[in-house]
Amino acid sequence: MRAPLLFVVAACLLPGPAVVSAQQGRNASAAEFTAHAMKLRENALLKVEPQVAVPSTGSSFLRFGGKYPWKNDIVTTVFWVGERPTKNNPTPNHKSSWDASWAYNYGGYDNPDPAARRNYIPAAFVPRLNPFYFALPYNDVSMGRNKPEAPSVIPWFRQAFTEPGKTVLRGRWIAIKYGTRVAYAQWEDCGPFRTDHWEYVFGNERPRPNLNKGAGLDISPAVRDYLGVGTISLCSWRFVDENEVPPGPWRQYGENNPFVQRQAGTRQVKIATTEGALRAIVNSGARSR
Repeated sequence: MRAPLLFVVAACLLPGPAVVSAQQGRNASAAEFTAHAMKLRENALLKVEPQVAVPSTGSSFLRFGGKYPWKNDIVTTVFWVGERPTKNNPTPNHKSSWDASWAYNYGGYDNPDPAARRNYIPAAFVPRLNPFYFALPYNDVSMGRNKPEAPSVIPWFRQAFTEPGKTVLRGRWIAIKYGTRVAYAQWEDCGPFRTDHWEYVFGNERPRPNLNKGAGLDISPAVRDYLGVGTISLCSWRFVDENEVPPGPWRQYGENNPFVQRQAGTRQVKIATTEGALRAIVNSGARSR
């Protein structure tokens, strides 16, 4: 801000002491006013919130830590570990996008036949991985590297990233709704058909056309049985954080299941505590002899 101009008395009039004093006072007041105005301007600038650059992609992205919106009326199909290729599903499921030994690590064939299942798991064995699993048409890694758009479009990328080329999607949870029923499952494979449609998975696009009527979600036989859906149905889904997953059969099985892992850790602590107490009793008896 510029200080007010001082009008100078004609040079022919010599200012007396009183005039000089008044002029100095005006100069001081002008300087103080200028300094005060500059201070106000600086304070105003400091209060302006910084603008955050958001990738311009034509899609609205989800915000990490916020409420993930439901994706409604999504054509949903059923797939399973060990599934053989068919006309409408040319990719066999003995391995997944992230696990070359998926069927082996699962513990066997996740038989979808209701007659061959008990309590949401195969009757023939107890799976070593969570039987409540799903697939969405996006993979964040390719050829051992994270895809270039992954850090920008995956809401939890920065929080979950540990090393280059390692997925931050596997094991994430979603809620799947059909009517009044809601199931929860972990992300274990990519599909149906595509592995590149992040605009749908994390944005606001709809699934693209494919051989299964534009299916945008694959669910396991356990999810199918809990929801009571058929081979193909219309479901809604949304991402959920782990602390949003309520008690249910989806928390009971699987070495990849964080709820099972915590239960196993608690058991180990109890076992170690019991063994330690027994040793202390034995040692105490030995010393008393």
